[in-house]
Amino acid sequence: MARKDIFGSVMGPATSVADVQDVSGYAVRGASRSIMQSFEELSKSSVVDLDPELVDTSFVSDRIDGDDEAFQELLAAIRERGQDSPVLVRPHPEISGRFQTVFGHRRVSVARQLGRPVRAVVKKMDDEDHVIAQGQENAARANLSFIEKTLFADRILKRGHSPDTVKSALALDDTTFSKMRSVTGNVPEHVILAVGAAKSIGRDRWWQLAKLMEHPGTTARAAQYVISAEFAQPDSDGRFARLFDFVSTPAKRPRVPSKPQELAWVPQDKSVRAKITDTGKVFTLALKSKEASPFGAFIAGKLDELFEAFRESELAKKTGD
Repeated sequence: MARKDIFGSVMGPATSVADVQDVSGYAVRGASRSIMQSFEELSKSSVVDLDPELVDTSFVSDRIDGDDEAFQELLAAIRERGQDSPVLVRPHPEISGRFQTVFGHRRVSVARQLGRPVRAVVKKMDDEDHVIAQGQENAARANLSFIEKTLFADRILKRGHSPDTVKSALALDDTTFSKMRSVTGNVPEHVILAVGAAKSIGRDRWWQLAKLMEHPGTTARAAQYVISAEFAQPDSDGRFARLFDFVSTPAKRPRVPSKPQELAWVPQDKSVRAKITDTGKVFTLALKSKEASPFGAFIAGKLDELFEAFRESELAKKTGD
């Protein structure tokens, strides 16, 4: 399937803010051309400053939150050197005067945290061009993990876009797209989010997990496991490994206790009644009637003698005597 050259339209004339005139004439010709090069060419003539408080996130998320270290590094770099590359936004399709981020969400967040304007290119585009541009730029720049791309693809599909749009946005072959669908079809999103971005866990390991999750009852077990103390640890790769090991181990079937055996004993004169209960681990002898107490005391006094007789009887069975 030919990959849609979305930047040929996205990188056309940009919509400026406050009647800023855009004079860009750049276009992308062919998928082999660097996305970043095309964007930076455009940015030379169409960058405007926006109040980050007016910039909303994309209508479809492409990241799993939690990479605080990378965000702090970006924050420090922009604080020191400024924002090197602009973000791409579009006029908000529903709210006048606001904008929606196409890509560059972390740079918008940094600008908001630093109290600075965010350098941006404003471009009108529809939802399909939005998600394709978002996917292509992030795939080139951000090195999203397999599971982040998988969730992004699933969210695009749930918004009503076609599989072809997803494949174009993420440059997917049919095999990878099929395995992504298997993962999101068998691993609930809340379980994926509990694991996190898992940057070093690739396509095949997630697909293997999805196959394990097909077994009846495994989804419910996994949902309970990811909220347990045993699962919790700071590293998402480690959380994936723990979850994989957990679902790889068959669930222990609860032991069904055997039904206790109950017997009764009564002498000919019926002067005492004995109720015997044997569970296999507990043997109970309960005596009733007026002679229960003296008879019980008599048995208790004979326990040493009776136990020795029992041992001799067991030994005789083993030796064949």
